[in-house]
Amino acid sequence: MAKQSATASPELPGSYERLGTRIQKIINSPTAQKAKAALIFRLPDESEEDWAQLLEEIAENDNVTLAWRDDGGVQIFWTVPKED
Repeated sequence: MAKQSATASPELPGSYERLGTRIQKIINSPTAQKAKAALIFRLPDESEEDWAQLLEEIAENDNVTLAWRDDGGVQIFWTVPKED
């Protein structure tokens, strides 16, 4: 009898990874890339801790500015440095 190989089921992304993927899609959209800006909001089902961690990591990047809005959104602006 042939042995059946156990297939490892792919791990489901955690809440932080899902948040990161969602925000990455917003930032990588053609509209955001053209404007070099994106407006993001935390969804009600997303963890405040995950949100704070993601914003902290985004803010650590050079040439990136975050602006917190009164409506709870965060505007991300970035510049692309000119190459020599």
